[in-house]
Amino acid sequence: MQINQTIVTEFILVGFMDHPELQIPLFIFFLLTYLITLVGNIGIIILTRIDARLHTPMYFFLRNLSIVDVGYSTAIAPKLLTTFVIDHSTISFTGCTTQFFFFAVFVTIEGCLLAVMAYDRFTAICNPLLYFVVMSKKCCILLVITVYVCGFASSTIQTIFIFSLNFCNSNTINHFFCDAPPILQLSCSDTQIAHFVHFILSTAITLTTFLAVLTSYIAIVIAILKISSEYTRIQATAELDLQSDALEINPQLTDLENYRFVG
Repeated sequence: MQINQTIVTEFILVGFMDHPELQIPLFIFFLLTYLITLVGNIGIIILTRIDARLHTPMYFFLRNLSIVDVGYSTAIAPKLLTTFVIDHSTISFTGCTTQFFFFAVFVTIEGCLLAVMAYDRFTAICNPLLYFVVMSKKCCILLVITVYVCGFASSTIQTIFIFSLNFCNSNTINHFFCDAPPILQLSCSDTQIAHFVHFILSTAITLTTFLAVLTSYIAIVIAILKISSEYTRIQATAELDLQSDALEINPQLTDLENYRFVG
């Protein structure tokens, strides 16, 4: 487990061991959730790929989001399930590093993709005539590549700063997977820089994607309200025109009836 109390070669994942009576129900729940996630997302990937009618920017981004969801859940779920069936489930230092790396990759990509999808919907609703010009195939591919680059870059930086530390205090992770906060608690090195880098990158990505999504949907709501207001104004104008026409026609009909009556 530890060599000369200085080098940790593996970690113990505590998981939900504090509640042994829940091990089987939780195992079944997470297994079913994982399988449903896999089947649903793989189905979306296949369907949006083979159906030509779904070869649009929206479904292109949705397909990539499904790929990310599969990777995200696969990075966590298999090892999580072993904590329910194996007492003191362990994960190697390399395995822990790999799990955290891909977890950070997929979390970042998912957030950025949601922001891109929000912008896609904003363009479709607010600029429908220019939608396929703005969201061209080349633009969509570049956006997805940028998202993946951001995900891998952010994850690489965080992984280097966190796992280059020395771990010699303990090897028990009080969590069900290798996440940054519980891992940093185990380090016997100065973790201030690693904490700072993790905080800055996580905060920057979270705030940027949140503001992008929020701004896009606020713009969408404003556009819809404007459309509704314009429709109401046009409808009211049309009703006034009809009433005016009716008032103009009614005296003419009355005169015609009077003429017929007198005649």
